[in-house]
Amino acid sequence: MRHLYRCPLRWADLDLLGHVNNVTYVDYLQEARVDMFRTHAPESRADDLAEGVVVVRHEVTYVSSLTFGFEPVSIECWVTEVRAASFTMAYEIFAEDEAGERTVHLRARTVLTPYVFATERPRRLHDEEKASLSRLLEPDEPVRAPSAPAVVDVPGGTYPVHVRFSDVDVYGHVNNVKYFEYFQEARIQLMVTQGRDLGDGYHLVVAQTDVDYRRPILFRPEPYDCRTWVSRIGSTSAVFESVVRDGDEVLARARVVGVCLDSATGRPAPVPDGFRALAVG
Repeated sequence: MRHLYRCPLRWADLDLLGHVNNVTYVDYLQEARVDMFRTHAPESRADDLAEGVVVVRHEVTYVSSLTFGFEPVSIECWVTEVRAASFTMAYEIFAEDEAGERTVHLRARTVLTPYVFATERPRRLHDEEKASLSRLLEPDEPVRAPSAPAVVDVPGGTYPVHVRFSDVDVYGHVNNVKYFEYFQEARIQLMVTQGRDLGDGYHLVVAQTDVDYRRPILFRPEPYDCRTWVSRIGSTSAVFESVVRDGDEVLARARVVGVCLDSATGRPAPVPDGFRALAVG
């Protein structure tokens, strides 16, 4: 069984191209997930799942652009795996026309674990929680194993993450959605600092983002250290790697695949030679 959530859009969700920003989609997933927990979790533990879980990993695949509309966008979400102390969810953001034809905008998977914020430690799922999650179970392939490449320092690749008060939840942790925003800011700074844009007639769109959450980022006046570099450039794509650190401790990692598009046709195009200088190694 899949849970359906209808998510309203906001003008502030759009980027410069008039499309829903890649970061905003993750906010939509969170809204759908919380609605699913509150709808299907056992009544005695509804708040435990809705407010007492943390994200361990996101895998987000962007399929097609979404523009603003006054009608809510549809999100289906379901469970693909239930383990002793974690579970995995899948999502599909889509629109359907009057004939029932579905246009998919995004597919994603999230690994979550129940968490006791008073002790800052994960916990095991209760039997009632397992039973409620199992009613939404559609087994699928497991999530990909996270990678941990060595951090590479490049000019323009250092970005100080200043946590805003609005970035944190009621427990003082930075919300999982905000990590996508930090990595986006670091990625843009890298390209601007090195003066590496795609040139007229081309633009870069995010096709895939994988984020691994290691330790919570907390609200504090001192910035965290984010490092970003380009690990690979293919014929039409570039792979950005990022880490957020507190000293030598890695708090989160991201791997982002961007695709070069021809602005006139909207089709993938070869990455210009000038942009290829961003790649390391």
